[in-house]
Amino acid sequence: MDQPATAFSATPLDDIRDRIAKSAAIAGRPAQDVTLIAISKTHPSETIAPLIAQGQRVFGENRVQEAQAKWPALIEATPDVQLHLVGQLQSNKAADAVALFDCIHSLDRLSLVTALGKAMDKAGRQVPCFVQVNIGAEEQKGGCAIDEVPALLAEAQAAQVPVLGLMCVPPAEVEAAPYFALLAKIAADHGLAGLSMGMSGDFETAVLLGATHVRVGSALFGARG
Repeated sequence: MDQPATAFSATPLDDIRDRIAKSAAIAGRPAQDVTLIAISKTHPSETIAPLIAQGQRVFGENRVQEAQAKWPALIEATPDVQLHLVGQLQSNKAADAVALFDCIHSLDRLSLVTALGKAMDKAGRQVPCFVQVNIGAEEQKGGCAIDEVPALLAEAQAAQVPVLGLMCVPPAEVEAAPYFALLAKIAADHGLAGLSMGMSGDFETAVLLGATHVRVGSALFGARG
């Protein structure tokens, strides 16, 4: 008697990629237009390596020091890995961030523009950035105020700090869509194509509303280490 066929067991990475592709198709966009950033903060190298083996190449970290401790060996083993800084960046860590990261998602104040501009000039390395916008005007969150975006973009241009687009973290426990739509409008008003928005609980909505980069952690890795 024939044995029953074994059902294909998709990995969390397969599932997230499939959901991104379906949301992109609904929005009439190629799935390739959306970069999945696997948020590996607090997770050890042993947890990250299987995702690299499955083909994931873009990862996000919150802290410069944590990334410095675990990523050089991983990058040496897989040189085409890209590392994005998605957490707040202190100006005194600008040089370290420029040396290690391929993209910075938390450009949020004029002093950081100055520090990054000097670090990039000294290193001879241009690292693309997203301006983080405090889209919900929440006191406890990082990001510049909406009305500060034009001045920050002008300062970045003057300092030759490349800006890909805008990033946001909407308020928790409320519908994210209006905040994503607002960020997309602000970006469009300033001629910016990049939108870093959407996390494990709302990345499909973000893709529908134009996200070019989604930051997914717990849906890939499970609970934080």
